[in-house]
Order: sequence, then structure tokens, then C-alpha cells
Amino acid sequence: MSKKTNKFSADSFGKQTPEVPQENTFYFGKQNFKWMLIGFACIVTGFLLMMGPDANTIDGKFDPNSWNDGIFSIRRIRIAPLFVVVGFAIEAYAILKRK
Repeated sequence: MSKKTNKFSADSFGKQTPEVPQENTFYFGKQNFKWMLIGFACIVTGFLLMMGPDANTIDGKFDPNSWNDGIFSIRRIRIAPLFVVVGFAIEAYAILKRK
């Protein structure tokens, strides 16, 4: 008899080999998805807080001769972008967090 040198041979052709069960190789767990949803909610909240009339809109009507100082409110300039940046930071944490 000769020594078999490779894993595959004519003798084993067509024979079923028992499958080794693979462990779950998916990287993200429940905690990752929870943090991703929290981050997504922060980003959406930030963009919703940024919404509002533009600089030349007064009472819902465009008027090129008027100026709306509401575009420089604390909500639209400071709070909303902070929510968006915090949301992206949470998303990065959720992606890099191990199970």
C-alpha cells in the first residue's frame, strides 16, 4: 500500500464527511445593535433640531427684503450639531465594541 499524500483521493470521492458545526462568526451582538440604534437616534434628533425656516422666510413665506435671525439660534448652531457629532461617536463605539 502506498501512503496517501493528499486529503482528497479517489477512495473518498462521493462520501459524505461529517460537517463540523461552525460557531457564530457574526461580529456584532445585541449590545452592538443597541448602541447603533442609540447613535442613529441621536443623529436623526440632531438633524431634526436643525430644521426650520431659512434666512428669508417669515411666517412661511419667502420675502427677500426681510431677514430671519432664527437661523442663528442656539438650537440650530450649537445643540443640533452636538447631537449629530455625539451620534457619530456612538456609532463608532458600536462598530468597534467587541461582543
